[in-house]
Amino acid sequence: MKLVKWFTGSMMTTLMLVSCVTINIYFPAAAAEKAADRIIEDVWGPETTPEVEPIEQQQSQLLPTEPAAIAVLNWLVSPAHAAGANLNINSPTINAIQAKMKARHNQLKAHYASGAIGLTAKGLITVRNAKVVALKDRNKVKALVADENKDRNALYAEIARANGHPEWQADIQSTFASRWVSKAAKGWWYNNGSKWQQK
Repeated sequence: MKLVKWFTGSMMTTLMLVSCVTINIYFPAAAAEKAADRIIEDVWGPETTPEVEPIEQQQSQLLPTEPAAIAVLNWLVSPAHAAGANLNINSPTINAIQAKMKARHNQLKAHYASGAIGLTAKGLITVRNAKVVALKDRNKVKALVADENKDRNALYAEIARANGHPEWQADIQSTFASRWVSKAAKGWWYNNGSKWQQK
């Protein structure tokens, strides 16, 4: 009887573990980073030189380290299949949003450099220090920020939709949030979720 209870408990634990991990593996995190980098490099252009920074590997903290669990995962999702995942970022809607963001960046660039605006932990931008913007230009900067955030939110939603997984929107936004910071130029400001920092 004890053996049956142990076996049943072990099976339930394994099934719960596999179902949780399968969700994390199913979202192609590496492909999302590559897609984000391509879009960011196109929007910001070559003038933004990325610095090499360690990227938090939150996904790795969720994966079990037990050999048995890894063997089960390898059986469920072959490494070749997982590595081959890709995201479609070439829909007409994505291209249109990207083009608007690219055109707007020429107006935002000076405000990133001055510290007037900064990158948020949610993959958006915000007015960080309005005092460095001339009074006559403050409303224009606020409007640029609002338009940029509208397009960023639309971009994250459209990438998820174009790939047939609207439930990925939060993961895509989170991926972009870290990649915007990683690709930001030296001197730009970003919020890590609790405080402002300068690259």
